[in-house]
Parts: sequence; structure tokens; C-alpha cells
Amino acid sequence: MKILVTGLSGLIGGALRDTLASDHQLTAFNRSDVEGVTTVRADLSDREALRRAVEGQDVVIHLAAKAGEHYDWEELRDTNIEGTRNVFVAATEASVARVVFASSGATVSGCETDEPYKSLVTGQYDDLPSSWPLIGVEAPPRPSGVYGSTKVWGEALARHFSDTTSTTFINIRIGYVNAEDKPVGPRQRSVWCSQRDVVSAITLATLREVEPNYATFFASSNNRYGYRDLSHGEWLFGYVPQDAAE
Repeated sequence: MKILVTGLSGLIGGALRDTLASDHQLTAFNRSDVEGVTTVRADLSDREALRRAVEGQDVVIHLAAKAGEHYDWEELRDTNIEGTRNVFVAATEASVARVVFASSGATVSGCETDEPYKSLVTGQYDDLPSSWPLIGVEAPPRPSGVYGSTKVWGEALARHFSDTTSTTFINIRIGYVNAEDKPVGPRQRSVWCSQRDVVSAITLATLREVEPNYATFFASSNNRYGYRDLSHGEWLFGYVPQDAAE
């Protein structure tokens, strides 16, 4: 396959590159060169560069984003709102078969102000019931901040384009991936996703056939104190995490 990846130089992109590059023709859309990969050096605001980059691609994996609440509104708007729209428009106009969008568990993390999820993410395990309701993809979005809200918007835009074009869109609500590749603190023990598991989720969403032209699933590791329902990813793509925070 010919696969274009935005943000390939990031943490997740670096973990993904070695897996996909051995069997597929990768191109990076990046502000800096990615070693060993053909790179289109441009910003997401450069619509013409995006149009050239997506031509002839089978899949676009959109990883590039400003992640977290420590960015100001202008940065989040330029990258996560306008940049995501530019990627989706370019891909659909070029009739790319599939776009895989790196969404986030932040789309629902507002639930962490309620019990039992509050106890899960603060490590108050003695206060927990024996089991708790998992948050599934059918639950209404509940972002905890502006960053999570931008990812809700990206998912909604993907839904729009999947309904109005021939391109399939897959949203992956990724958990907390870190450079240490291990959870640090109680919240990460709940929402952590290993590098191996996130690579598996993205690879499956990229390569496996899927019946609907739009889908969303959570990708985190198999954490004892997790609250996100991973069953939809298994049903759609066979995503079964190999790691766990414990």
C-alpha cells in the first residue's frame, strides 16, 4: 500500500514507522525530514502541499496534532481544527480510500469528575465497587477541555465526509501513550496505552477490511482500572491489547 502519515516524526509516528515501512510505501507529511522516509516538508496549513502529497495514496493516517490542554486556543485551532479539515478535504478530493484519524480518549474524559471513574483515575481503589460501567463509543462525547473538544469536532467532520464522499474514515480514540512506555501515576494506570498496542490499533485500522465506511473505537492497553470499552475495536478489526498497566 501507499500510505501517507502526517506527524510521522512524533512519538506514535516513530513507533508506527518501523512496523509499516517494511511492507508498505510510506510518505511523511511533516515539518521536518523523517529519516529513511520520503518526506513532504510542509505545514498542515499548506493546502497545495497536502493536495500534492495525497495524490495516489491508498490510505492517509492523520497523527499530527497539538495534544493536551497546555496549548493556547490559536495553536489548537490552527492544527487540530483547520489542519484536520485541510487533511480531510485533500484526501476526499483525491478519492483516497481510507483516512485513519488519531482521535483521543479525551473525547470522553469529562466523565472522570463522576464516580466511579473519579476513584479509578485518582487511585482510590478501596472506594471502588467490584465492577463498573465501561464507557463505550455509543456514549455521548464528554470532553474535559478544549483539546478533547477539537477531537470531538474531528470525529464529527469525519462522519460528514464519510457520508458525502467515497472515503472511509476510522477514528481511533487513543489512550495515554508516553515515551517511557509505562504508566506513571494512577490516572495513567487507568488510561495508558503501550506503544505496541497503539501501533497494533493503527495498523489494524489501516489494513483490515471494514464493512461500514465510518467507525470509531477506543485503543488503550488492557488496564485493570480502565473504564473505556475496548470491545468495539475487537469486533471491528480484531484489536486485542497485548499489554496492561499492571
